[in-house]
Amino acid sequence: MNKLLRVLFIAAFTLILFQCAQYQPEGQGVVGLVTWQEGNQMPMITEEAKKGKKDKRITVGDPIKRTVRVYPLIKISDVTLENGLFQSVAAKPITEIETDEDGRYSVNLSPGRYSILTVEEDGLFANIFDGEGNIQPVTVKDGEWTLLDIVVNYKAAF
Repeated sequence: MNKLLRVLFIAAFTLILFQCAQYQPEGQGVVGLVTWQEGNQMPMITEEAKKGKKDKRITVGDPIKRTVRVYPLIKISDVTLENGLFQSVAAKPITEIETDEDGRYSVNLSPGRYSILTVEEDGLFANIFDGEGNIQPVTVKDGEWTLLDIVVNYKAAF
């Protein structure tokens, strides 16, 4: 009797598990997390590491509140760069949004290719480039959300 109940419970649990679909919001666009990283990021041997303990520091930075600006896909030749920040962009922004207090953002966009930059005090920031000279390129497909986490690290040393 106990085995029968166990088998029925496992069967019911499995059936329920396969009926659950992952939540997917309507539309499409870009979603991600913006974090800040500064200072010396060079690997170091700490006292804990010498003792065989793992270093539990988060290496991607701390979540920050920022304005995220979306442009049509732009190339490095379409901007001016000064002190690691973009000072002017030839294209006009499509939209901009604010991250929440935890650095999270999401923006609904039509399918296409875009460049996503953060607004900093002295200019605009992006640190990802593809082989064609596009700045922080992201592709949005119909009905899909694209993940783009941004690490703002122009004040970090590697």
